[in-house]
Amino acid sequence: MEPTSAPPDPTTVKGGERVEGERGGGGGSSSTTTTSYQHHAPATTTTPPPPLSRYESQKRRDWNTFLQYLKNHKPPLTLGRCSGAHVIEFLKYLDQFGKTKVHATGCPYFGHPSPPAPCACPLRQAWGSLDALIGRLRAAYEENGGRPESNPFGARAVRIYLREVREGQAKARGIPYEKKKRKRPSAGSTSSGVNVSVADTQTPADGGGGGGDSGSSSSRVGSGRTTNVVTSAVASTTV
Repeated sequence: MEPTSAPPDPTTVKGGERVEGERGGGGGSSSTTTTSYQHHAPATTTTPPPPLSRYESQKRRDWNTFLQYLKNHKPPLTLGRCSGAHVIEFLKYLDQFGKTKVHATGCPYFGHPSPPAPCACPLRQAWGSLDALIGRLRAAYEENGGRPESNPFGARAVRIYLREVREGQAKARGIPYEKKKRKRPSAGSTSSGVNVSVADTQTPADGGGGGGDSGSSSSRVGSGRTTNVVTSAVASTTV
């Protein structure tokens, strides 16, 4: 009696796919079900962008404010048609939101740095605030595709206006605006910041040869101070 072989497993795995076949015989149709094993890539975590600095945040707000001003302008203005005159109009428009008291010429407190009583003089934007604002808008204009040669915030008329505001507020408030003078390096200092004394640059007069002069004196620099070690060679050279 021959042993009977087990019927073939209708489920086979081929190349990572599971194939299930329907038992049947003859010429009947068979259906197959394919189950694919998909490998999902691990989800990548995106790091949030670093927060903007205080300067960048203020520059963005100033730029959006200026664009809104152009939009509400009558007639409306585009950025390409904006000139230095429009920038000056924008600065004058901002005066209504100022908090700096600027005394008029006929005010009894004109030129008084600390008036003892309030007056009816208007509030204006301080010159320092306007100067910083123009600097931020000038940078924002070029960052948004504007050309430096056509930057309206760098126009000569804007610079003249800011200078007039500075001088006018200095007289009205009695507070002079002085430019900070740069400290000039002293004559006895080098570009590397090491002080060189006169004795370091002088050559001994008794030197008979190049080797004797170089070995008679040496300088040593350390801890921000110069120490000169001078050894005399007069005794060794005299007869």
